[in-house]
Amino acid sequence: MRCVEDRVDDRPLSPVSRLGDAALAAGFIALDTGLTLAGSSWWPERPGSLAWAMLVLQAVVNAGLVARRRAPLAVLAAVTGFSVLVTVLILVGALGEPVGDFVVWPPMSAVLVAYLPVRYAAIRRPGWILVGILTLVAARPWDPSVIIFTVALLRTAVGPLLALYFTARRSLIAVLRERAERAEREQYLLAAQARADERARIAAEMHDVVTHRLSLMVLSAGALRVRATDEETRQAAEEFRAAGCQALDELRDLVGILRTDPDDDPGRQELALPDIAALAAESRSVGIPTELVEEGDPRRASPVVGRTAYRIVQEALTNVRKHAPGAEVGVVVRYDSDRVHLTVRNTAPVGVVDAGLAATGSGAGLEGLRNRVELVRGTLDAGPSPDGGFEVAASLPAYVPTAEAVR
Repeated sequence: MRCVEDRVDDRPLSPVSRLGDAALAAGFIALDTGLTLAGSSWWPERPGSLAWAMLVLQAVVNAGLVARRRAPLAVLAAVTGFSVLVTVLILVGALGEPVGDFVVWPPMSAVLVAYLPVRYAAIRRPGWILVGILTLVAARPWDPSVIIFTVALLRTAVGPLLALYFTARRSLIAVLRERAERAEREQYLLAAQARADERARIAAEMHDVVTHRLSLMVLSAGALRVRATDEETRQAAEEFRAAGCQALDELRDLVGILRTDPDDDPGRQELALPDIAALAAESRSVGIPTELVEEGDPRRASPVVGRTAYRIVQEALTNVRKHAPGAEVGVVVRYDSDRVHLTVRNTAPVGVVDAGLAATGSGAGLEGLRNRVELVRGTLDAGPSPDGGFEVAASLPAYVPTAEAVR
């Protein structure tokens, strides 16, 4: 059986512990004094000065219980020594004949001190010797009595038995807690492995499907650039080819993130962000009048917030190309000390919507943006404007830790 404490407790006691020890000692002083004077212990029929001195000594020994955490062997030795001294004084007739016929002479504090060798392994060997002496004196084998022997055995055995019970209970609880924690860790690892496998599967599927189509687009654009006879067509083909190559590069980075556990490589959780001005330039290059106004220092925004703002503008401009041909777009991004505010507003469309282009989306772009904004504890509003156009407005905190955003 493993002991609760292998050495004497030398840690500073809290005020509550000190008060509890003092109350325990006072309780045993009152209990033993009352039982002794009532004739339930060694108190003689005609008490003299020696008896009263022994009564005071018994109170002093019980008061020593306050030190049982710091000096358990000394406390046990004091109770055992007092019991031996009382027995010797009674046997030699110096103290007088006890009032009771079937009484145990050691004090009731023997119940408490008898458990100390179980609690503190450092005093186990000398402690058990003292407990043995205490039991022998209490049982008085030279004057056999079933009642005395039974009471004496209980008085010195109850403490160790209770200590063994609580020690076993604490050990069992510790083992059960350790097993529960181990099972929880294993469950977490299995879930993490399942997430990693699913991320890898999604990455492989995205790579196989999207990369194939983008590669065909890039190759076709490159072939068109070579075969085209006029400069305008060659320029447009080169722009398509460059856009496809950029999409492939971004896809490769995103696939790398999916294949990497963010907890293992936090440095890869955020990619280097393209400039929002580049998005406006791309929009103007395909014939959409786009005006960009940036106020404040973009460096105030953390990488997570910067990428979220970039994706909001990107999605809004993409929707303009699909659903509002010929519209003019205004993009306003303001970087404050604690917030990032951005607005993308387009006028009413003046051209004919390309049904094929408009049907290419999944229909979940704005909803995905809203979820992404909520992850960084921001707000997103999107809806028609009074002039027949459409407006997307977002307010984001300037700083969000990367680990918090990827939860």
